[in-house]
Amino acid sequence: MFFELKTYKFFQEGILALSRMEQQGLRIDMKYAEEKKLELTKEIEKLEVEFKETKLYKHWAHTTKNKVNIYSPQQLGAFLYGTKKIKISKETASGQGATNEEALQELGIPELDILLRIKKLKKVRDTYLDAFVREQVNGIVHPFFNLHLVRTFRGSSDSPNFQNIPKRDKETMEICRRAILPRPGHQFVELDYKQLEVRISCCYNRDEQLKEDILAGDMHKEMAIRIFHIEDFNKETTGHSVLRSATKNGFIFPQFYGDYYKNCAVNLSYGWGHLPKNRKWKSTDGIEFEDGKLGAHLISNGIKDLESFTQHIKVIEDYFWNVRYKDYTKWKERWWEQYQRVGHITSMTGFNYQGVMKKNDVLNYPIQGSAFHCLLWSIIQGIKVQVKEKWKSRLVSQIHDAIVMDVHPDELEHVVKTMKRIMCEDIVKHWSWITVPLDVDVEIHNVNDSWADKPQR
Repeated sequence: MFFELKTYKFFQEGILALSRMEQQGLRIDMKYAEEKKLELTKEIEKLEVEFKETKLYKHWAHTTKNKVNIYSPQQLGAFLYGTKKIKISKETASGQGATNEEALQELGIPELDILLRIKKLKKVRDTYLDAFVREQVNGIVHPFFNLHLVRTFRGSSDSPNFQNIPKRDKETMEICRRAILPRPGHQFVELDYKQLEVRISCCYNRDEQLKEDILAGDMHKEMAIRIFHIEDFNKETTGHSVLRSATKNGFIFPQFYGDYYKNCAVNLSYGWGHLPKNRKWKSTDGIEFEDGKLGAHLISNGIKDLESFTQHIKVIEDYFWNVRYKDYTKWKERWWEQYQRVGHITSMTGFNYQGVMKKNDVLNYPIQGSAFHCLLWSIIQGIKVQVKEKWKSRLVSQIHDAIVMDVHPDELEHVVKTMKRIMCEDIVKHWSWITVPLDVDVEIHNVNDSWADKPQR
């Protein structure tokens, strides 16, 4: 009962804090949003005409009984995999040929690049910019931030979904974020927890090697050296920084979330390294690497195709879990056994996870939930100080592991110092189970700059 009452009070405080954040809202550049929508519409119409002039589309129109709808995944799938008999590279859950962006890119058909571009711009216009325009009131949007919809006890957002604004695709991020402005005379400040979920996972598993890597090492660099046989790692050397990112996003994070070596091998070699999937690699294949290509480098190390690379990644995976992070592995076994025995698990923040769950859910839900609760606790405390000290500055959004603030320049130094203290020092005093130091990256934008503009250096 102690845990239930504690978590209820915590979420009650969280709802009140997020409600104030919603009320404060974010300013939208309406002129830019409307003009950009028109600009995208013209480009989409131009690309549609261009696509309809391709041999691929003409074949599609000639062989279908119905009017071609280029936005219909079912029609596109039937044409590509049924009419044209193209080999399926990825399947949907129902076993049909997939037509999402990744699947279409893997087919290597140039005409489909036009269609992918159309779909991308259409999504930017209709899903993001249109939502800003539709949801604004007097030039301000007030996104909802919810605490009751996600099974992991993380938060969610809607009307518009501010947590879903693209970040990985630079063009899309630029278009969307340029529509978001601070209040006149203010500036955006973003405080982003560094490696939050990894650090919180370490509080659960108490793996000393993981803790050392977080505080003093560079696990992404060290694993990149092993995966890609890099003798002398240097970020300035051609390809090294890309392969570090590949290791981080294509191996380490997927492994932490329960993926396995075969998927990682494809993602690393094909997705990041641009190496072919269905034939032997050549010395001219892949991304630029040092004085040549990645294909030549891997071939010189005895890795000649996806099959041999997959076996290599299998060995790397075994080292990752059974040598490097063996204590993390032991914790996963204990945690899973506990769930099987009692039917539920309780997170460090006191939330109870029960019911039918897959092993990956059992291992990841409490970590994801607890990481978000660190952010939520920081928002609650930040709002309290904002109200008490009557700041002109405002906490205006929560996105992933970051807090976005609309800050008055006169308060900048004090606000940043206060929020860093809350997020890194006060929280550790509040929750003694946080045994790994927390840290934040701070991005400070210039006064009146949009969220898309580069922050100060």
